[in-house]
Parts: sequence; C-alpha cells; structure tokens
Amino acid sequence: MAADAAAAHPRGRFGHSAGQLLRNGRQPRRQSRQPFLGLHPQGKCHRSPHVRVLVIRNASQPVSAHGSERATGLPGACGHSLLRRDSLAANFEDSAVKLPRSRRWALFVVFLILGLFFIRPGVQSLRARIVRSISLAIGRQVEVSHVSLRLLPQPGFDLENFVVHDDPSFSAEPLLRAGDVAASLRLVPLLRGKLEIARLSLSEPSLNLVHRSDGRWNLEDLVERAERVPIAPTGKAGTELRPGFPYIEADHGRVNFKFGQEKKSYALTDADFALWQDSDNVWSVRLKAQPMRTDFNLTDTGVFKLSGSWYRASSLRQTPLQFSLQWDHAQLGQASKLAYGNDKGWRGSLAVALVLTGTPAALNINTTFSVQDFRRYDIPGGNSLRLAAHCAGRYSSVDQAISDLNCQAPVASGLVTLRGSIAALTGNRSYDLALAAQDIPMQSLLAFARHAKKDLPDDLVARGMLDGSLSLRRPPASDRPIWTGEGETLGFSLTSEVSKTRLELDRVPLSIASEDNLSTDHNLRRPVPPTKIPPEPRLEIGPFNVALGRPAPATVRGWISRSGYGLTLAGDSQVRTLFQLARTLGLPTAQPRADGFAKVDLQVAGMWSSFASPRFTGKAQLHSVRAGLRGLNEPLEITNANVVFGPDQINVQGLTASLAGSTWRGSVNLPRPCASADTCPVQFDIHTDLLSASRLAELVNPQLRRKPWYRFLYSSPPGENFFAALQATGKLTANTAFIQHLVADRVSTDVELDRGVLHLTALRAEVLGGTHIGDWSGDFTVEPPLYRGIGTVHRVSLAQLAALMNDDWIAGTANATYQIKASGLNGPELFSSATGTVELDAHDGLLPHVALAANSEPLHINRFQGRFILRDSSLEIQQGKLETPGSIYQVSGNASLSRTLDINLIRDGARGFKIDGTLAEPHVEPAAAPETQAALKP
Repeated sequence: MAADAAAAHPRGRFGHSAGQLLRNGRQPRRQSRQPFLGLHPQGKCHRSPHVRVLVIRNASQPVSAHGSERATGLPGACGHSLLRRDSLAANFEDSAVKLPRSRRWALFVVFLILGLFFIRPGVQSLRARIVRSISLAIGRQVEVSHVSLRLLPQPGFDLENFVVHDDPSFSAEPLLRAGDVAASLRLVPLLRGKLEIARLSLSEPSLNLVHRSDGRWNLEDLVERAERVPIAPTGKAGTELRPGFPYIEADHGRVNFKFGQEKKSYALTDADFALWQDSDNVWSVRLKAQPMRTDFNLTDTGVFKLSGSWYRASSLRQTPLQFSLQWDHAQLGQASKLAYGNDKGWRGSLAVALVLTGTPAALNINTTFSVQDFRRYDIPGGNSLRLAAHCAGRYSSVDQAISDLNCQAPVASGLVTLRGSIAALTGNRSYDLALAAQDIPMQSLLAFARHAKKDLPDDLVARGMLDGSLSLRRPPASDRPIWTGEGETLGFSLTSEVSKTRLELDRVPLSIASEDNLSTDHNLRRPVPPTKIPPEPRLEIGPFNVALGRPAPATVRGWISRSGYGLTLAGDSQVRTLFQLARTLGLPTAQPRADGFAKVDLQVAGMWSSFASPRFTGKAQLHSVRAGLRGLNEPLEITNANVVFGPDQINVQGLTASLAGSTWRGSVNLPRPCASADTCPVQFDIHTDLLSASRLAELVNPQLRRKPWYRFLYSSPPGENFFAALQATGKLTANTAFIQHLVADRVSTDVELDRGVLHLTALRAEVLGGTHIGDWSGDFTVEPPLYRGIGTVHRVSLAQLAALMNDDWIAGTANATYQIKASGLNGPELFSSATGTVELDAHDGLLPHVALAANSEPLHINRFQGRFILRDSSLEIQQGKLETPGSIYQVSGNASLSRTLDINLIRDGARGFKIDGTLAEPHVEPAAAPETQAALKP
C-alpha cells in the first residue's frame, strides 16, 4: 500500500486508548478470534470488529467509503460486504482517529434546550428574514406585525396579522389575510444557519380570488412562476440546498370571489384547504368548503370538495392538470337560491361530480349531475324520483369554446342525448346543439309530472312512447337563436279510475315554433299567453282530437316555452266529461255534481315562476245542464247559459234555469281568482215570474231531504250546505210571490247572502191592494232558522185580509208598521214562536159580525188606532182607540191567533162593552149590564 494507513478501534481489555493502531501493515495485539475490519468466518457476524476504520494518508485520489467494487463470496459484519460502509476514511486530522464523545454532546444539547426555555432570544430582529423567506417561497409581498418563537413540537414561529398582498393590477385588497399563522422551520437548513419555512398553518384565513377583465386570475402568476423559480418540493431531502416550497394549510377559512373591482356575494366558507409541491414538476391542492351567499342566509348548500394537481409548464394554457370537483348533499331549493338569488321551489338532494384533465388549451371535461328525491316544494314526498345525466366534452381556453359535447340521460328504457358545441362563452356566444329523445315511456314523463304538478290523480296511468329531435343553432353573426325540431307520441293514453277518465289520444304531433313563426303564422290558432310571457321559441303540441262524450270530438292544441305554457280546447263536450278531464290534468276547478252539454272555446295559460295557478279564459255555451247543490233538496236545471271566462271575472249571461217550481232568468258575475265559495262574493240580477215561499222552504228544509234507505246503517256528518259558505249580493224581482195564501205582486228586493245569513232590504211589493216596504232577514246558521222583519204597509184592504182568513169579519183600509221575530221550519213552529209589535191605523171600516145593540147595524169604524203586542200566539191590544159614528171607545184585551176574542170597549161617562167568543161568532155584552147580548148578524 503506497499510502500510510492507520486503523482506529475502541478501548480494549488491555487499556490501550484510541490512537495509531496499524502502521506499515503491522497490527497490534487483539482479542482472540476478533475480526479485523469486519472480516469474519461464515455465520460469525455477531463478533465485534477489532479495527473499525482504516485511514489512508496521502492518497492520490479520494477514497470511497463503499469501495470501488462490490465484494462477493465473503460476508461482512452484520450482513455487509467485505468492508463496512464506513470502514475507510481519508486524511484524519493529526493522523489520529478520535472517538466522538456522545455523552458530552447529549448533555450539551439538553442544557441548550433547557436554557432556551428560560432565556428566549429576541426574534423581532428575525422578522425581516422570516418575511423574506415566505415571500421567496410564494412569490408575493408579505407582511407580519408580530413574531414569537416556538420550540415544540417543532421549531418555528407564531405570526400575527399575516398578510399576503395581491398584484395591484388585480386588486388593492390582500390576496390572503390571517390573524394567526404557525410557521414551522426546516431543521437541516436551520443547522446551516438558514431560515426556511417547512409548513404554514393558517387559522381562519380570508382568501380573495380575483378575475381581471382580460380573463386572468390572480393565482395564475403563482402557477407560471413554478417554471421560473428553482424551488424544491415540499418534501425535499435534507441535503437539498434549494429552498423548499412550504406546505400551506388552512382551517375554517373563507374564499371570496371578485370580478374586476366588484366583490361578488358568492363565497366558500368553513374552508379547509392545503397547497404543496409534490415534486420538482408537480403541485397539488386540496379544498373542502361550504358554498354560501353573503346576501342570504343559506344553511343547506352542501359540501364542495376540490382536489388535483398541475405540472410545470411555460404558460398556464399549456399547464397539464388533473382536477376532481364534487358538490354533494346540496338541497335543491337552497342551491337555486345560491345560483339565482331566489328559491325556484324545487326540492331534492343535488350532487355534481366534475373531472378535468389535460391543459386549459385542450381540457377534457367529464361531469355527472344527479338529483335524488326530486319534487316541487308543495308536493309531499312519496315515491322517490331520481334525475341523472352525464356529460363529456372538450374545452379550449384559447377559443373560449366547448366542443364534442355529449350528454346522456337514460329514462327507463329510453334515452335523451344532447350533442354539439358552444363557442365564445364570454363574448358573442354561438352554438350548435342537437337534442334527441328516443323511446321515452310516457309513464316516465308522467312520473316527472306527478312530482312537478299538484293535484294529479294518484292512480293516473300513461301508456305510449315519445320520440323527438330538436336543433338549436345560433350563428356567430346572429343575435337570435334558430329553433327547429319535431316529434310525436305513439299509442298515448291516459287512464284514471279516481277521475273516471280514459283518454285514447294515440298520436300527438310535436313541433318547434321560433319567434318568427309566432309573429307571421296567423292561420294557427294558439291559446293567448299571459301578458308577462315574452315572445320566445316554444314547443307546439297538436292539434289532436279528444272525445269528450259527444258525437264530434273536440280539438286540443298547446304550447310550452321556457317561461310558461298554454292549452286550447274547442268543440262539443259533455259537462261531466269536461270536469273529469280537468281533474285528470290536475287543473284547479270545482267538481260539481253536474251533467249536461256544453260547446266550449277555452284557453288555459300560465307561467312556471312561483308555480302560480293557470288562468282560464274563453267561453262556454251550456244547455240541458242538471246540477246538484249541497243543501238543496232538488237539482238546479239550466236550460241555457252563456259563460264568459274573463281575466278578472266569470260572467254568466242569458241564464235560464228552473228551481223550486219557478223559472229564473238573469245574469251572474263571479270574481277571479277565487279559492273557495266563502271568499268569492257573487253578484247577480235574477227575475222570476212566480215565487213560492212554501216551495223555497221545502227546497232548504233538511227534514224533507231524501235519504237512502241504508242511511241507518252508518253515521256520517252531513255535507256542508252550499248556501252556508256562499257570499252573494244582487237584485231579485218577481212578478208574483206566494206566501202561504198571501199574494204579492211586483216584488223586488236587494238580496245579500253572507255565509248562511240572508238579508232582504228594500223589500217592495203590492199586497192586499196596498204597498209594502221593509227589511227581512233569515239566519240559517242556527237551528231552527231565525227570522226577523220590520216594515210598513200602506192603504191595504182589510177586506182582502179577511178573505185570506176565509171569513169576511172586517172591511176597510189600514196602514201599519210592524216588527216581528220568529223561528222554525214550518207554519206552526213560526206562529208559536212569533213575537213582535204592530202599530195599526184603520179607517172607514166595518165589523160585520159585531153589533153593540140588538137589531142594530154592524159596527162601523171611522178610525181605529192601536198597538198590538204579539207573544205566546196572542195579540195584546194596547192603547187602542176606536172612533165610531156614535162614540169613542178605549180598546184593550187579547185576540189569540186561534181567533179567540177577549176585548173590552170602554168609554168615558157611559157604559162600555165586552166582546168575547170567536172571530167568526163574537159575543157582545154591556160592561155594566151583563144580561145585554149583542145580535149576531148574518
């Protein structure tokens, strides 16, 4: 060996200290069988070597610690080859090998750490170096207000008011702001005297993402800087001299979005994100947050997750990337409010998955959308409905375009596809899209409609298939889209046992009408949409025929657009079938017990927004209609009626109907919209030739209502009376009215019916040869019904009154005022409960059955004035004054409604008379001479 060699070994049993143990090839004494430099027999690797290090002095070239060749055949110490990994060394200082004093070094380190616990050196002077280190790593200006030293669990610093400034060309606001940041240092560079950040942990930071008007984001510089700055990966080796990219993490942060100088209301809150460099050419990011809006209180917007990597490239457009985005468990109503600013009224659990691969200049997009348990907000959950679609395409940031778009949505055994391209997404957008529907079951479309439309029958079944295609194009130089397409249903039918409907529609044609066609095609009759719906392309449905119970079918056609929908029905129809059709389609309409015939020309139109009820317009000619009304004992028969459905009211003209033995003619107006009868005041003007009070009483008397023979088998509450919920005001006139035997001519009154309480005001009539005016009311909400009346009769004939009583007991003319109250369902009940007062003024009268003296003439009445109190089926005479040709009498006593008399005639200074008996056979006797008897005139 040309160079000098020396070996170092531990202190032996002979007490030799470490020193020069081998010179010129001679070895000092060693223990028996102790291997030299790790040389040992096979299987004796447990013996410790005598000499550990062989020192080569004055070597002409460096000596490898691992040797120049791999030893074979001879195993080394503990599994190594011929030489130990560290058994060769070159040029030991002073030609002596010294052992490290590990115990002394350990004690020194312990005392150093303990000293740092009690005496911490100032770190404010290092703040500039810390800020410079972070700025170098992330490429942005950084500010820190205060720095404190932290030793455990890893040496580092706690930073307060940590601010990363943004490029002024993007925003004056900071890119990142955090109140507390923990910065951990790398140990190896620290031992070299360098401050290098290994990890930045931010607590509740605020990150601003800014999109400039030229289309660039403020984070693009960070991505492009990776090519220019030689930064080592986050997990770099300890021997790496380049500064490493720190591992940046944050919890409970917030991400804001700005477009230009406007900060949007959209944000990500409760965000946990991390950013690091995987290798020399790869960066990775991870984010988990909840979407929100600052102008609304949204609590169920789901969880947004992002993870991905991008690679080193010369520009962002050429940067290879791979990202995965997920948005799960978002409530559909909250998601629509997040996107559009208002709740669109849909419910369900939204899930979106998006995968991006490639470069921004040629980016592959794959996304999946799904909504679980889709329904409208006011429709209770039932059978779950899942909507799903998958889309793929390519995006180019150079052209701002999407190409090779291919979306598919399976619908049972059918398929809906969308293919095409979209160009200039941020400018004058142009597109060429094709939508196709193939073998779509009508039952699947009905399932969707059941979750989107209220009041559809639960047992409604649809049969048939739908096929169609749609093309949507907008050339670059055009400002209007061009819609074309067509389709049809085959074997289409609707069946419902609940609504008793079976519609065989078979083929229903579909077509697309653009805005130009809407304005130029005047031959096609369409339902008039509400004025709020703008002219826009729409899907035309029909025309097609539908049988509605008449020999000739009716014609139906409709349309659907982005804003609303409409339907037209024209032709002959059976009334019952027409109501069944409305119920089958879930249209808000009454379901009366009615049948007959109608010739209709109806339009139904509505808007999608707010799910407002559709509005009916048009007209219907009714004839031979028979309708049953709750609370009436016989049906209403409508001979003819013309019904006009206007925007604000329903007007019935030319009404001719029969009820209670009378024929009624006139008009009726109802306001629109109207949710129920108790909120819809009806206005009417009705005339009849003959009005019978007894027939009206029979009409509403529940005791006279027909009941089925099996009613005793069960107990059920009676249905609500139609008039108990009705509000109506109007005018009623009759040529003749019969009230028992009383006949009234030229009757007119103002009628007000308010939920079972009837008011007849200004009731005028010609009665008993005179006139009547008064007010009457009937309260039908109590049992028995309660009646009140107040009025005046003028110049009535008392002889006609006597004729009604089948006894000519009086003649003359009278005026009277009355107040009467009674209750009951028939005449006896009314008479027995009646109370009130009558103020009577009669003159030029005669009592044919009464003579005050024998063989004298009947009693003549020049004038009679008196007050009658009606109670307990009897009339009590108060303050009566009778003027006869021969005298003036004070009259008192009682007259029962059963015609029994007990009357006293008293005059001043002379004898009076007492009249008893009956009205037909009165008995008169002097009050002072009871034996006097009046003669009865024939």
